[in-house]
Amino acid sequence: MRLQDFVEPRLRDVLTELGVDQHHPVVFETPRQEGQGHLSTTVAMGLAKALRQPPKAIADTIVGRLGSLTHVASIEVAGPGFINVTFAPSAFTELLASLANEGDGIGKSTIGVGKTVNVEYVSANPTGPLHAGHGRNCAVGDTIANLFAWCGYSVTREYYFNNAGNQMNKLAESIQVRTLNALGDMIEFPEDGYHGDYIQTIADDVAKEHGSSFRDLATDEQLSICRKAGELWCFASIRTTLQRLRIQHDVYFNEDSLYSNGSVASTIEALRNEGLVYDKDGAVWFELTKLGLEKDKVIVKSTGEPTYRLPDIAYHRDKLSRGYDIVVDIFGADHIATIPDVLAGVRALGFDTERVKVVIHQMVTFIDNNEVVKFSKRTGKSFTLDDLIDEVGADVVRFFFVMRAVGTHLEFDLGLAKKEGDVNPVFYLQYAHARICSVLKKAEEAGFTVSNSANLHLLTHERELELIAMLSRLRFTLERAAENVEPHTIADFLRDLAGAYHNWYHDCRIIGNEQSPVSAELTHARLLLADVTRKALRNGLKMLGLSQPERM
Repeated sequence: MRLQDFVEPRLRDVLTELGVDQHHPVVFETPRQEGQGHLSTTVAMGLAKALRQPPKAIADTIVGRLGSLTHVASIEVAGPGFINVTFAPSAFTELLASLANEGDGIGKSTIGVGKTVNVEYVSANPTGPLHAGHGRNCAVGDTIANLFAWCGYSVTREYYFNNAGNQMNKLAESIQVRTLNALGDMIEFPEDGYHGDYIQTIADDVAKEHGSSFRDLATDEQLSICRKAGELWCFASIRTTLQRLRIQHDVYFNEDSLYSNGSVASTIEALRNEGLVYDKDGAVWFELTKLGLEKDKVIVKSTGEPTYRLPDIAYHRDKLSRGYDIVVDIFGADHIATIPDVLAGVRALGFDTERVKVVIHQMVTFIDNNEVVKFSKRTGKSFTLDDLIDEVGADVVRFFFVMRAVGTHLEFDLGLAKKEGDVNPVFYLQYAHARICSVLKKAEEAGFTVSNSANLHLLTHERELELIAMLSRLRFTLERAAENVEPHTIADFLRDLAGAYHNWYHDCRIIGNEQSPVSAELTHARLLLADVTRKALRNGLKMLGLSQPERM
């Protein structure tokens, strides 16, 4: 329940009486200036054209028809047509009582009960350790999965194990050369190979296992050994790093299986049957112009190697065939050109791509002492995700990667991330939670307990009403974050919630003393408000995959 729930049902009835479509958006916002009520809506302004009246006249009509509403103190028209609503204290009392009754599950939603969702994220190629830039995909994807689960969906967390293609060949060649070097053959390293120190580590393991007999093997057998060793080492490294970020997947889908089980071949055949592929210059072309896109694209090169589009179409056919209600793909901006082609192909083969939600996250720039930190798996000049976790900790890594909208470029300030004061947004949130835990402990030591039977009518201070109103928006915020796959809105909400709590804590003493006495009855009421806030912060931090410290 939110404040607007005391007004919106009747408001929608009035709009229907005026001939307005029942789905017309009604948005309430918290006014920025005092004296404008607790909530304001501009719905009248959006109806001026349809009703052919000035917004203020429409607003006057709406307010005149609303009548007397329970828990509403006043409704006024202001300016060119704003409708400002001021609520009675009883509204806030009812809100807090409702929130307290939710217990530990405050903010829990059931909108997804009975529905399934597949969230595919990370999916980094197993050609080396995760570099720091991969962190955004990790944090964004896992937070989205958490949100769906919190809203009642049955969630499958999937990792697309991309172990096919030319990058794996380059990995094998790199390890092969380093292995032969380790065994005394001074073979020149390929310019386009992977130069990281981990290549030498893997090669040393191969040389130790096979010894000089490795040199006597055929090239293809050497490459096969090196490819497998590289794949196993790299993926073990990736999974270890993900565990440090508290990330686990339910399914690891092997790209190689798309070839071995015939999915790639059947996808080409299905596209041919639809008249959507043709052969030209030794390559196989996807006739995307038939599907309304600008130009045709190669899906199998003249060398016989598929481009990304083909296995991706096959993979999405597989995912959608599994019957998920929603399929979420987390991609970096470097994939933006192929996504429309893949979805067009999947749609042409009879699948409902409306079930697919694509999340494109922009790239990350790391700044340290005003200098850009660069990395590259192939050059070996890398700043790995493990390095980043070592520098600032898993909580900070996860929060910093989700605190901005995924569609915006993210500048990761390492200097700020390493700070431990309130200036660091992670510590600001966690400190609010820890401070409440400390207050509750002191209250218990003083003989006070948290009880849902506290007299909440005593909570009338402006700061208390602000905090209660914000707490009431938790469930709605989590639901919208899941539906719109926008995890940053949780970070924004928690910052606002922590700020509202700190303001209330500053202005409203919970446990009194001789200089500032507080009645026992008011203490009990404020303790309940503090405890509800603690639970809301804790659940929000859980959504972001962050720890919830009780002491700092």
